Amino acid sequence: MPVRPALATALGAAALLCAAVGPAAADPADPAETITVDSAGRLAPDGTVLLSGTYRCTAATGPVLISSSVSQSDPGLRHGIGGSVARCDGAEHRWENSGKAEPETLKAGKAHVEAALTELRPSGILLLPNFHAVTDQDVKLTKK
Repeated sequence: MPVRPALATALGAAALLCAAVGPAAADPADPAETITVDSAGRLAPDGTVLLSGTYRCTAATGPVLISSSVSQSDPGLRHGIGGSVARCDGAEHRWENSGKAEPETLKAGKAHVEAALTELRPSGILLLPNFHAVTDQDVKLTKK
């Protein structure tokens, strides 16, 4: 596997794991740091989900990841939808994550999305999560 996709996959997995820990473990985020989720996501016949939105973050010393997950009928069952690397320069940027759920797991209609900007800050030999912004919102999944 090429290095860049492997790194993105590893960082995305770490961000999802950090999101499971929850923002309570984080320093209070700067109110100027935000993440939003677009009101509609796309669902392909093969189960691929595309989610998007905007983000703004500043003052990162480690890599910052954008993680997202979606749930539908069972709020306790979340499907991780991709992960991407954020640029924390204080400007507003678009993000887009895609991932594949098992076919027939997600359906067109109402869904709930959680998204987070998580920095992996060096602390000795470990990278510890620091949440810059977290949001959750209802969206509508539409078929592609």
